[in-house]
Amino acid sequence: MSENIPESIPTSADPRSKRPLKRRAISPRSETASHIERLMAAPDRDIHIPASASLAVKRDPGANIPEIVQNVQGSSAGAGSGEFHVYKASRRREYERLKSMDEEVKKEEEAERWEREKKEREEKDAEKTRKAREKREKKRQKKVGKSQNPLGGTAGAQAGKSKPKIEANVQGNNEDEDEDAGTNSVGEAQEQVGVIIHDDD
Repeated sequence: MSENIPESIPTSADPRSKRPLKRRAISPRSETASHIERLMAAPDRDIHIPASASLAVKRDPGANIPEIVQNVQGSSAGAGSGEFHVYKASRRREYERLKSMDEEVKKEEEAERWEREKKEREEKDAEKTRKAREKREKKRQKKVGKSQNPLGGTAGAQAGKSKPKIEANVQGNNEDEDEDAGTNSVGEAQEQVGVIIHDDD
């Protein structure tokens, strides 16, 4: 047995020792219990919950592809299998980069074509609207002209279609009575046929 002296006390049991104590392996149950105790110690504190993978925003797979690949190797580069896998990986990245560039060019061309077609449609619609507006304006002006001048152009055109009427005495039994009364009936003008020459005596 060791003597009862300070030198016989193990260093780990000495309170003056700064050596860390050995700890047992923590079981999952005790670890969960310690987490719960730590959470319940401050219930008013906000807890940061990380977002789940399903709610995470999907990144574009071609976003992290470098624009310039400097070590593009040919199909005959490298004799070992390791170099072949390096070549395959670099070739795949290069193909993805080219594919993303082609898709970007295609999107730009489609957007440009759509803008051009949209502009053409708008110009065609504007032209059609302008023609319809001019037609409505002409119709309205014609209607306003009719209402302001009832004996104007339209009346003259209608008068040109009908025969001119003159006041004439109607031949009849009571011719003298009509002349005395001053009532003259309206009859159609007779068209003169040929040339009439009057001799002055």
